[in-house]
Amino acid sequence: MEKLNNISKFFLFLTFVFGVFWLGGYFIRQIVVYQFFLPEDLSLRSIYKNQNLEVVINTIAPIFVTNLLFYIAFIVTYFLFLISSRIKFKNEGWILFITLIVLITAPFEIYLLVKDYRLISDIYFNNVSAFLLLDQIKARIEVLSSFSLIEIFSYVGIIFLIVFRPLRKANEN
Repeated sequence: MEKLNNISKFFLFLTFVFGVFWLGGYFIRQIVVYQFFLPEDLSLRSIYKNQNLEVVINTIAPIFVTNLLFYIAFIVTYFLFLISSRIKFKNEGWILFITLIVLITAPFEIYLLVKDYRLISDIYFNNVSAFLLLDQIKARIEVLSSFSLIEIFSYVGIIFLIVFRPLRKANEN
């Protein structure tokens, strides 16, 4: 990879920061959301059947907000990095694979982020009941059930690509 200018280094740094925060928040959101339900049939756990459900949902709402913001920032800064660095994909195959992973997973993640946005607006602005919000969370899980794991493993695979940089073409002088 040729020398990066200061602007592309800045966008690379922001991409890294937003990507790490988004992936960490994504993982945390998955853990927190799946704790609501029993694994067998996605029925609500007994400890949440009391009146404390609304407080719990209001407590975890910032996780949805930060994931939404960090993913948008990650995508924008990643493409600004690609534009500002002018990297040639034929010389840097590892960046091509990273870009393909980001592009392939983006439509699915954007679809889930739209559902998250509706959930966020219902929590903060529409005062929807906690059980209806829980149904929305459950529907979100059921729509693309295994995509979350695929996405987490794909983005962890990006770390492998960054460290080892496979499919890199040597400069021919």
